[in-house]
Amino acid sequence: MADNIEYGTTGKPHPYHLINPSIWPLAGAFAGGLLAIGAILFMHDVKIGGVEGDPESGFAIGLKGLFLGLASVLAVMFFWWKDIIFESVVEKAHTPIAAIGLRYGMALFIASEVMFFVAFFWAFFDASFYAGQENMFQRVEHTGGHWPPTGIETIPAFELPFLMTMILLLSGCTVTWAHHAIMEGHKDEMVKGLGISVLLGVIFLCFQVYEYTHVHFGFTEGIYPSTFFMATGFHGFHVFVGTIFLFVCYLRARKGHFTKEKHFGFEAAAWYWHFVDVVWLFLFIAIYWWGSLGAVAH
Repeated sequence: MADNIEYGTTGKPHPYHLINPSIWPLAGAFAGGLLAIGAILFMHDVKIGGVEGDPESGFAIGLKGLFLGLASVLAVMFFWWKDIIFESVVEKAHTPIAAIGLRYGMALFIASEVMFFVAFFWAFFDASFYAGQENMFQRVEHTGGHWPPTGIETIPAFELPFLMTMILLLSGCTVTWAHHAIMEGHKDEMVKGLGISVLLGVIFLCFQVYEYTHVHFGFTEGIYPSTFFMATGFHGFHVFVGTIFLFVCYLRARKGHFTKEKHFGFEAAAWYWHFVDVVWLFLFIAIYWWGSLGAVAH
């Protein structure tokens, strides 16, 4: 119990966590700004030191600024999270009451991610339900008045997408296995479950890359490809982030950072991974299966 008690400015013991001063929030703000500026300069093809009236002169920023900003953000993430792990494992500063705040924070983050994907589903269903809306002339011109649009060869739902669904659902099972293992104090079983989960996440991403390289439409070829790639592509990005999240937990589990009583770092990763699973189920049903029914009818 002594590990869960700290001293505040009053000198009286309390179970709250007063964090030490940190440079990382400020550094994160500068890194995020650098990433945004680099992205803008890249997208607008800005050149430095050019001669007025000569668009070919000057030094093109290109992807250099974008990669510099991205590297800065990743560096801040690494060192900031390293400090947080030190606070939890070595200083034992994350008391049960402090962990409540961490849980609320993760829950609210996932809720915001849900609304993020709601926007993509909204765009997809709006375009599909009203593909032949008479007062939307450009939409009718692109869709041909039905869904999927004319000329779009959809991906059969019960081929590669179904296999990817099984892989992702299996990874959810192995994450749950790892969670139950640590709850029962079986650290070796937890490591095995996390290792298999990471492997399944990588396999899923490989299949998605294969799917994207063999699909019969491009991102800019209409509203169906745009909504398809935005929804499934951002989901793939979330799988990538979740796989890294689980891999970090795998490394921490091997080092013995998690115990039966204290393992919220892994629990947060499990929440995130199950969220990714659920979103994929909606994507499979709505976009791959329901969204291609019209193609069968035609």
